[in-house]
Amino acid sequence: MSLLKTTPTAAPKPPKTKTREWADSLIFAIVAATLIRWATFEAYTIPSPSMENSLLVGDYLFVSKLHYGPITPQTPLQVPLTHQTVWGTGIKSYSELIQLPTYRLPGFSEVKRNDVVVFHVPHETQYPADLRTNYIKRCVAIAGDTLQIKNGQVYLNGQPEAPVPGLQTDYVMQVDNPNDEVLAALRSQGVVDYTQPGGMPQAMGGEVPGTFVYKISCTQAAADFFRKQPYVKRLDVYEPPLPSLFPDKADFTNSDATSATPRKWTLDNYGPLPVPKKGQTITLSPGNAAIYYKIVARYEHNEGITWNNADGMIYQNGKQLTSYTVKQNYYMMMGDNRHNSEDSRFWGFVPEDHIVGKAVLIWLSVDPNADFWHKIRWSRLFNIIH
Repeated sequence: MSLLKTTPTAAPKPPKTKTREWADSLIFAIVAATLIRWATFEAYTIPSPSMENSLLVGDYLFVSKLHYGPITPQTPLQVPLTHQTVWGTGIKSYSELIQLPTYRLPGFSEVKRNDVVVFHVPHETQYPADLRTNYIKRCVAIAGDTLQIKNGQVYLNGQPEAPVPGLQTDYVMQVDNPNDEVLAALRSQGVVDYTQPGGMPQAMGGEVPGTFVYKISCTQAAADFFRKQPYVKRLDVYEPPLPSLFPDKADFTNSDATSATPRKWTLDNYGPLPVPKKGQTITLSPGNAAIYYKIVARYEHNEGITWNNADGMIYQNGKQLTSYTVKQNYYMMMGDNRHNSEDSRFWGFVPEDHIVGKAVLIWLSVDPNADFWHKIRWSRLFNIIH
């Protein structure tokens, strides 16, 4: 007679509590959202008019990370789905205890001229590179180009570029009477001043007694319209100065005593400026060293870099650098609202490792100056960004 040995049956696992189920679902959702946000698409909002009239304040965008390839995180210790601070607070959302080298995964496109690009602004040295403030601008020059602006016209490699539709410029418009006809015309031409109640520009007293002036940002088509109106006595381009927003020991937007060709650049007259390309060896001299100082000292992680005011040259470990080989590509970015955009004309090149993605679609647009019934700009929904 044989005996069969039976194995004791394992006790069944207790069912998950509702709290545990919700916690598991929440963790999965956070992980999935984090991966999607990092590797595929991320939503952004336009907060300022620097890209008008192409992108408007209140536009909500999808930005593709797939076009140029996502970048691996430099700062991995971070609260998920945050950027610099925890939502609704000023509490820092990350730790710099671990800083990793970054790598860009393959994308299906390179940054091209006239792409609308989101990038980490390079001058914010108080943050790690991957947590600097996100800017959105148009790429006006890629690595290897020579950029020049003459009277507002962009030239690349000596050839004028075709204007981008929707570009805005600042004008001073003089009228005799800021009446309802003038206000209606400003409204019909899409002129907005977000600093004023209702978004309408305010008239100021003109230099000629009894006249009034408006400072407006508008397209070339709108400017041509105003020049034909009998109530417009004068319409002149207003070009603000180009101060150094972020002064440095070496600031290529300013002239200096050691420069062989002192620079007196403005927003509308700028360059010529060669844009560095990966692998390019640049001969450094007092006439151009300031242009490349930030690249050598900050963006490419070289050690022992100093600036010498006496001769206007870059030094490494006490030795003067007479040439430098560039380690990555660089780009020049400008806003379409050319007189109201803090961009590369102020702080220089954007390194390739600061590029976040390409703006591809407007999925919602909210007019901050409209009443409740007209808040949504229906004509802009699901527009492809060009």
